[in-house]
Amino acid sequence: MELSKKQFITSLILKSILIISVIIGVIVSATSESEFMSGNMIFMYFTIQSNILIAIVCLIGLIFLLKNFKANRIWYVIKLVSTISITLTGLVFTFMLAPTLGSQAWNLANILTHVIVPVSAVVDFFVVGINMYFKKKDVIYVIIPPLLYAIYAGIGYKLDWKFTTEYNYPYFFLNWGSEAGAFGFSNELPFIGVMYWIILLLLLLIGLGFLYLKIINVFKKKYKIEA
Repeated sequence: MELSKKQFITSLILKSILIISVIIGVIVSATSESEFMSGNMIFMYFTIQSNILIAIVCLIGLIFLLKNFKANRIWYVIKLVSTISITLTGLVFTFMLAPTLGSQAWNLANILTHVIVPVSAVVDFFVVGINMYFKKKDVIYVIIPPLLYAIYAGIGYKLDWKFTTEYNYPYFFLNWGSEAGAFGFSNELPFIGVMYWIILLLLLLIGLGFLYLKIINVFKKKYKIEA
């Protein structure tokens, strides 16, 4: 990646903030007494998994920056996928989970892993993404981590794994045992069946993928960078 000095410094700062935030966020989450994500069970949640994924991607990206390494298209796709995954983490928490968690929602761990990390990742994606080359078909790959997680959570539900001391599912929209079930409806959370939630979230991911690539292309045209 041939970045300008401003891009280089900005990306360096963003990646550093992200990595430090993930480390602190994971430690605080693991040592907290919250009913939502605590102890060793935090690693069973998509939140922590997506945080660790984006931290690894940014750490490698940091090495690429410092070594002036030119990444290939596989790396571009990995960067896109990990960024969309952490975006999902931020959106789902802010608009779906935080309203149900009440006063415990905005603690240090949640702010770091659900706000600071996603925002840093997205901004960094656009800072360095302007020098990357994407194809529209790359967007389909963004559904892989969440889809794999949905399968993982489904297996956990079936085998009665404990994501908390009380529940064998990680998030309310992945509760196969709710009144809504797989394809039903209910008057309380989750309101619609798990399969509907999965389909809606996958469509959201694809939409975000196209949106992010559209923004990248707008930046390329503005700064006259070859697409």
